[in-house]
Amino acid sequence: MRYDVRFKPKAVADMEGLPSRTRVRVLARIEEMSNDLKGDVKRLTDFSPEYRLRVTDYRVLFDVEGEMVIIYRIRHRGTAYR
Repeated sequence: MRYDVRFKPKAVADMEGLPSRTRVRVLARIEEMSNDLKGDVKRLTDFSPEYRLRVTDYRVLFDVEGEMVIIYRIRHRGTAYR
């Protein structure tokens, strides 16, 4: 199943703050993930948003609503779950 990816404003701001090489890598992994949630995707317990995608030292936090993936934050692993 192919998912439509949407970014929240905070995720866009997080993306703009990333180093350019990391930004390219994160976008490539998001594109890969949008096809059947492939990649290092894990469902989180007792946390909102419900899913995370691991890209090196960064975490993409997102929810799945029907056929849409909504990305809320892109944070360094040390601050992603606070």
